[in-house]
Amino acid sequence: MLPYGGLGVFHLMATRLKLPEAINQHVEVLKRQLPYFESDHVLWLCYNYLTGGKTLEDLKRLRENAERWFGEVYLDALDVERVPAPSTAGDFLRRFDEAAILALQEALNQVRAGLWHRQGAAFRSLAVIDVDDTFTETEAQFKEGIAYSGHKRAWGYAPLLVSLAQTGEPLFVVNRPGSAVSHLGAAPWIDRALDVVEPVFDRVYLRGDTDFSLTANFDKWHARGAKFIFGYDAIGPLVAQAEALPEAAWTTLERPPAYCVKTKPRRKANNVKQEIVYERAYKKITLVQEDVAWFAYRPGKCTRAYRMVVLRKRERITRGARLIEERHRYLFYITNDEQQKSAQLVLFIDGRCNQENLIEQLKNGVPAFHAPSNTLEANWASMVIAALARESESLVWALDHGAGSAARHRPDGVQAVSSSLYVYPLSDRAPGSSVDLSDRRFHARYAEVPSALCTAEALGLSVVCRGRRAARQE
Repeated sequence: MLPYGGLGVFHLMATRLKLPEAINQHVEVLKRQLPYFESDHVLWLCYNYLTGGKTLEDLKRLRENAERWFGEVYLDALDVERVPAPSTAGDFLRRFDEAAILALQEALNQVRAGLWHRQGAAFRSLAVIDVDDTFTETEAQFKEGIAYSGHKRAWGYAPLLVSLAQTGEPLFVVNRPGSAVSHLGAAPWIDRALDVVEPVFDRVYLRGDTDFSLTANFDKWHARGAKFIFGYDAIGPLVAQAEALPEAAWTTLERPPAYCVKTKPRRKANNVKQEIVYERAYKKITLVQEDVAWFAYRPGKCTRAYRMVVLRKRERITRGARLIEERHRYLFYITNDEQQKSAQLVLFIDGRCNQENLIEQLKNGVPAFHAPSNTLEANWASMVIAALARESESLVWALDHGAGSAARHRPDGVQAVSSSLYVYPLSDRAPGSSVDLSDRRFHARYAEVPSALCTAEALGLSVVCRGRRAARQE
C-alpha cells in the first residue's frame, strides 16, 4: 500500500508538465549529472516536504526500508533506483548562488506560464501580484546571513514573497538577512514578476501595504501599463488635505456582509466579553462609519500626480457608559487606476490580506520559511523548493486530459485528475484488479494508511493493484 497517494499524482503532474526538463535546462549547479540531475534533487526535496518531512534528515524515510510504509514502495511508485542521502541533498543546496536560484525560479515560472496559457480568457484577463515579507526566526549561531531584527527582537532571515493572488503561486521568494526592512530590494523582483505575467495576462495589477509604496518606481510601472495600488503613510500634509475636503466629496463605504444566511437567522448568544468590558469600564473603540474620497497627489519622486484614495474611519471611544471622544482616523492608498470607484479600490486592496494566509501556509504547512542549511543562499534555495511543494497541492488541476475527454471539476474549481492511483503490494489480489473503496474489509485491513484512500476518493481516482516490480517490468 502506498501512503501519501498524492505523491504519485504530483509526480505524474511534474512529468506531464515537463518540469524536470525545464529545471535541467535552466539550472546548472552540478559539474557532473551522475547519478542525479538537478531536477532529481529538486523533486526529491519537494517530495520530502510533500510527505511531511521538515528537515533534510527526513529524506532517510524515502531511502530506508526500516519503516513499514516507506522505502522501496516509493522507489517503485516513482520508478527510480535510489534517493539522494540527506548529506547529498545538503551539498546540493550549498552549491546554489543567487544566479542559480534565479534560474530555478525562472524555470518554474516558465512552466507556470505554460499553464496560464491553457486557461480560459476569463482567467487571463487580469493578474494581481501581491508583495509582502515575513520573518524566519532561528536560534542557530552558525548560519551565514542571519541578522538581528529589532522589530521582531529575534535573529533570523526576512524572506520577501511576490505571489499571484488568483492562484497563490509564489512567483519569487527572496531570502534576506533578518535586519532587512520590508521593501529592501523589492522593486527588481516586482519588475521580474511583471516580466513573467505581462506576456500572458491582458491586465496586471500590483498590490502591497505601505512598506511597498516605492514612489521612485511608480512612473516606470505606469509607463509599462501596469496598474498599482499601495498603502501610503498617513503623514501630516496628507491628513490636512483630507480634512480640508468638503463633506460632499465623501461617500459612505458599504462593505459586503461576511457571509449570507442561507436558512433562518439564529438568535445570537450573549457577548460575554463585551459585558465585562462595559461593567469594568475598559476603554473601547467602536467603528461607527467609514467614508471614502480621493484627491490628486504627486509624490516627490514622481513626475506626475496619482490618485490618492482616502478611507475615513469615524470611531467612538467609550469607557463603560461614558463617552470619551469621537474621532476621525485616516488611511491612504495611492493608485494610478482612474476607472474604478474609490469604494471598489478600498475593497480591492483589502483582498491583499489573503496573502497572509499564503504566508501562514508556507510557514506552518510545508516548511518553506524554515532554514535547514547553513548559508543564506542554501536556505533560499530550500525556500523556493518547499514553496513548490505547497504549490503542487493547488496545481493538480494542471494535468492535461486526453484528447476528447471531458474535464471534471471539483466544487472549489480544482480540476480532477483522470488517472489511476497505484497501491503496493496487495498479495491477495491479482495485479490489475480494481479495489472497491466501499469494501469495509478493505478499509479495516488497511486502516493504518487511509491517506491514499482519501486522496483517491477526493480526486475521483480508480485504485489499481500492482506487483512490486510491475512498473519496471513494463
